[in-house]
Amino acid sequence: MKYLLAHDLGTSGNKASLFTVEGQKVASEVFSYNTKWYNQVWAEQNPEDWYEAVRVSTAKVLEGVDPADVMGFSFSAQMMGCLCVDAAGRPLHPAIIWADMRATEEERYIKEQIPSDEFYRITGHRPSASYSLAKLLWLKKNKREVYENCYKMLNAKDYIIQRLTGEFVTDYSDASGTNLLDINSLQWSRRIASAVNVDLEKMPDLLRSTDVVGSLREEAAVHLGLRPETKVVCGGGDGSMSAVGALCTSEGDAFCTLGTSAWNATSSSEPVYDPEMRTFNWVHVVPGLYVPCGTMQAAGASMSWLRDQLALIEDSQAREEGVSVYRRIDTLASGAEAGAGGLFYLPYLMGERSPRWNPEARGGFIGLKMETSRAEIFRSVMEGVAFNLEIILKLVLGDGDLKTLVMTGGGAKSRFWCQIFADIYNMTIKIPNHIEEATSIGAAVSAGVGLGVYDSFKAIEKFIKISDEVHPNPENAAVYEKMKPLFDRIYGALEPVYHEMTSL
Repeated sequence: MKYLLAHDLGTSGNKASLFTVEGQKVASEVFSYNTKWYNQVWAEQNPEDWYEAVRVSTAKVLEGVDPADVMGFSFSAQMMGCLCVDAAGRPLHPAIIWADMRATEEERYIKEQIPSDEFYRITGHRPSASYSLAKLLWLKKNKREVYENCYKMLNAKDYIIQRLTGEFVTDYSDASGTNLLDINSLQWSRRIASAVNVDLEKMPDLLRSTDVVGSLREEAAVHLGLRPETKVVCGGGDGSMSAVGALCTSEGDAFCTLGTSAWNATSSSEPVYDPEMRTFNWVHVVPGLYVPCGTMQAAGASMSWLRDQLALIEDSQAREEGVSVYRRIDTLASGAEAGAGGLFYLPYLMGERSPRWNPEARGGFIGLKMETSRAEIFRSVMEGVAFNLEIILKLVLGDGDLKTLVMTGGGAKSRFWCQIFADIYNMTIKIPNHIEEATSIGAAVSAGVGLGVYDSFKAIEKFIKISDEVHPNPENAAVYEKMKPLFDRIYGALEPVYHEMTSL
């Protein structure tokens, strides 16, 4: 039996998964690590914790397995970070992760140096404090010695690869989350680096996600319990890797990941640019493709809020019955008709990225009446998230015509919510058998392609099958068609007051 090992380096921990080359999961192990949150918007991690997580979780999943049977491994990992290391690979500062928003002044500086529309065309993204470039500029201004002594700036998986192989590399997908990659030429952007005075020599070498970086160092092999000749494949950022695990590997494929946040994305041979810059583009881990994408902040988070604030009865019932509280929420919400009695929920509990790009946006219920029921309130929350994501979907598809879409993430466990999406999107929703392991499976397939085990990323079909399809209800779809433009207009009507609200 031959195996492929995948590591998913997330924000809260690393998940190691071992798969047979035939696509069967043998074992998985999660090792958690901490994030240091402080100064309201600062978020840092210790890169040594990443390595320890990889070391321990690898040893766990390899119990009872002959290391000689592990052909190699690859990564999916958190993106948009900034870790400066010296020429020996030693961290010079804690890793500033994607969630850190300290670099707002640097974001403004970038926008002053280069027009935002030009920047968007080069990188596929808006300039933002959330990306690596602004974080690196913050270090240059506030921790000058770190910047001066920085040999390379790395992301999470890049640091692990350096520890394992000695190579300083990243892949195109992770690089597309730095705000420094020209996604058209797949090279570090000299135009941007020159405009903001950043030294491109501090950027790692660029590889494809399927490139074999090298074999394990002797010390790393001992730490992981693997043979030194075990191959390490570069892998990619989790935003792009999730596309592989959602069967989105050919041009025109599309998916929605419905988690705490949520995003719609498709695969395209070219970047898809929105004139208002409401969406963005990753480079796909599949060579030759891009992942046009739009992300909203509070999708599953809206359901968590609903659970904690309004579903105390359902939570109590669920505990007594030993079932998920979300099953009880589904049961109640299904008692309301499509449209929730004309009630609209605006899912802007954390400001909003796509399609609003307004950090001051706020959530709300519009259309409450004396006769509004709890069932209608619950259903309106589910519909409001879907309305917002439907706007994003139209933007990322451009002129594309789509009939089906794959749904992944924790929200896909709710067939009722998937039905709402099918009705609002007016298309068939396909639900795979693995809805919460998209990135891990994507990393395993990347390893297999890189090692020559698989001819192409179509090998994902060995791992993932469509287990269910949800078709739109024509009557409900007709109701939602009337509501969609009103949902958008309600946001537009409230937008002028959001700034005043945040200043209270």
